[in-house]
Amino acid sequence: MADFAIEHSAAGWQRWRERVAALGGAVATCVETSQGMVIEQLLASGVSLYPIAPRSAKAYRERKAPSGNKSDHLDAWSLADALRVDGHGWRALGQEDPLVGELRLLCRDEVALIEERTALVNQLQSALQEYYPAALEAFEDWTQPAAWAFLEAFPTPEVLRAAGKRKWEKFLHSHKLARPQTFAKRLEIFARASELVSSEVLTRTKSRLALTRTRMLGVLEQQLELYRLEIEKLFERHPDHHLFGSLPGAGPKIAPRLLGEIGSDRARFDLKALQCLAGTAPISYQSGQIHIVALRRHCNKPLRAAVHLWANLSRQSSAWAAVYYQALRARGKSHACALRCLGQRWLKILWKMWLTRQCYNPDFHARNQLKHGSWVLKLQNA
Repeated sequence: MADFAIEHSAAGWQRWRERVAALGGAVATCVETSQGMVIEQLLASGVSLYPIAPRSAKAYRERKAPSGNKSDHLDAWSLADALRVDGHGWRALGQEDPLVGELRLLCRDEVALIEERTALVNQLQSALQEYYPAALEAFEDWTQPAAWAFLEAFPTPEVLRAAGKRKWEKFLHSHKLARPQTFAKRLEIFARASELVSSEVLTRTKSRLALTRTRMLGVLEQQLELYRLEIEKLFERHPDHHLFGSLPGAGPKIAPRLLGEIGSDRARFDLKALQCLAGTAPISYQSGQIHIVALRRHCNKPLRAAVHLWANLSRQSSAWAAVYYQALRARGKSHACALRCLGQRWLKILWKMWLTRQCYNPDFHARNQLKHGSWVLKLQNA
């Protein structure tokens, strides 16, 4: 038995490796995470690693200390004892495919950058609301570079008025915004943009802020394009790219996210484990006459988001998915609940494809639905 602490430094991890080597034989460890530098150092030291959810770790600690006491030593002891008593049923964390790991991290970072872009767009719209409401009215989608270019060209209502109609038309044509449905409407908005204006001080300060936000958005958009190119390259290199790329609605953005989160280790989980990991499988609480079915909140959040987006987009390219979704909505299910149920069914299909390494075949799926008398197929053919 050994009881010691180390620093999170090169010297500390060297001490860890020396102590592990001194123990001899197989050494198992239990930690509350499954990624990061700590995990890399532990795997490199040759120990068997068992990640555990923080909620489970808390339950094991409270089993040892129901009074509510908490310390790092108590946490370590309770996890070690849990591994000794219950570890026979746990699955050790193995070395991950570097390609899958890099793809997963790039996709997660891309999503984080998209969230930052959304925050910047909201801040930009807030500034425009104070001094330039006509710009907000003229452009609905402020994630498009054309809207940012408009502010660069006409940062204030006064500049827009002074530019004149000829320059307005030239701008719209040069940015491919001269569609008949919106061209005349935008020109009409530009013509009355100076009717409602803020004070000179407010306009000058908020226009500076708006221009700053647009330039930040431009830089961020360039980086997102580079991320997209790198993700596409990694995705094409993986042997399962054709499998995930065949999923209806997944497309070039969602398919890499699904592959990055699910990986290529076929022994990692069964169907139920995959559905629980993705958060599509509900949780059930039963006590006496009380029975509650609720949303599963403890899951892989990036995977759940990817499945949600995939299920939503699949309605546009898969007839049965659209019928299934509409049937659930007709029963009174919310939009999010219907998409979770649809995602649950898609994951069942994906899991089988993943095991057999076969691409999605809509004709084969339709034959299986007919063979098993699917109620979805009956509604689809009604």
